[in-house]
Amino acid sequence: MKKISLNLKQITTYLLGWLGAVLLITNCTTKNEVQPNSADKPLLNQKTAVSNNAAGSGRDVMLQGFHWNTWQHGTWNIIKNSANDIRNAGFTMVWFPPVSKSTGGTGYLPNEWYNINSDHGSGSQLRDAVSALKSRNVKSIADIVINHRVGTTNWADFSSPAFANNARAVTRDDEWGQGTGNYDTGDPYNAGRDLDHTYSSVRTETTNWLNWLKNDVGFDGWRYDYVKGYSGYYNGLYNDATSPYFSVGELWPDITGNYFASGNGVNYHRQRLMDWINSTGNKSTAFDFTTKWQLMLAVDRSEYWRLRDTQGKPIGAIGWWPKMSVTFIDNHDTGPSPGGGQDHWVFPSNHVEKGYAYILTHPGTPTVYWPHYFDWGSNLRNKIKSLISIRKSQGITATSSVSIQAADGSKYAAIINGNTAMKIGGGSWSPGGGWNLAASGSGWAVWTR
Repeated sequence: MKKISLNLKQITTYLLGWLGAVLLITNCTTKNEVQPNSADKPLLNQKTAVSNNAAGSGRDVMLQGFHWNTWQHGTWNIIKNSANDIRNAGFTMVWFPPVSKSTGGTGYLPNEWYNINSDHGSGSQLRDAVSALKSRNVKSIADIVINHRVGTTNWADFSSPAFANNARAVTRDDEWGQGTGNYDTGDPYNAGRDLDHTYSSVRTETTNWLNWLKNDVGFDGWRYDYVKGYSGYYNGLYNDATSPYFSVGELWPDITGNYFASGNGVNYHRQRLMDWINSTGNKSTAFDFTTKWQLMLAVDRSEYWRLRDTQGKPIGAIGWWPKMSVTFIDNHDTGPSPGGGQDHWVFPSNHVEKGYAYILTHPGTPTVYWPHYFDWGSNLRNKIKSLISIRKSQGITATSSVSIQAADGSKYAAIINGNTAMKIGGGSWSPGGGWNLAASGSGWAVWTR
């Protein structure tokens, strides 16, 4: 995604708009910012006093409840009819696609926020799916698209809800050319109108809608889409106003320079994730794109040394702040979807088992992609189910300890939580006596004691 370039006038306008937002909003915390660094030490701000950082219980396992084409088959009914399987697999949360009426398809160009009759199904079917999960103690996480929006019939004739001034709700550097709001606080998104979150009406309507999704429809938390498009400060405000059980932001950092970088050479990437978390006031988790990047290279190139940083910790965001990191192998954007999909950054298909053996035994909150569990056959499904069961029975959490035992050209091995050992790769390794083999597959094994 291309970067936005601001001149002095734009920067001044943005700063004045931001200051106005602070003065208009009550009961909010001070924005905390950090700058990227190059050393193998994160610049974190974990001391901010927050009553709820929306990181869940620490014992959660999330299922992405859709792929790029599930809307063609009735997503809400699919989730409802799979509720027993979801619970029995050990998932505690399901991430729903965007629920509002949109210009079509998966839902990432929403127009009428309160109109939940979408291509995924009717509003009543959505409520039934959420209720089916709730009755089984599985929480529902809504995909929240508030970086941008499209008009009801035109570029920016917003309705359900309208803003106090629809033109004022659009950033002035939006490609529409008629927005009268402040300059964008993040990267542009050309497929929809970039919303100006410095505008009080945008904040009010966003907060009202989120509370409606939570209190009326029954959602428990948020997955914020394309958070690089606006300041994370506002995600913190919205979480303050809605108290979600769980919140995660999709901050997909650009890979700059060498794609095959490792060690300290990837720290800028995971620092971007830390910076965004800090910008929310430490009130939201973030998807761990750094772990995905390095894990893909490790398994595909037999370069397992990538998975250990120079401090002996896991290389991704989980090595710096596991509580606030959400791991995954693929999603609707990066991975394959039945019937064709985005395929932007596909995890090597012959190594998917190894990928899940890693994230389901490691700290962070792991996420499983719907097709991997429901569409790729019973063998992979049973492996994932077994790994989730081990994670739960061994008490592995988002903050469990990791002691890396080996990371070289043929294998990666670690002991997690002191009671679970794992290995991926073709190289030989064993945890020694007193351990029992709990699960294994193509190029991986897990032991317990």
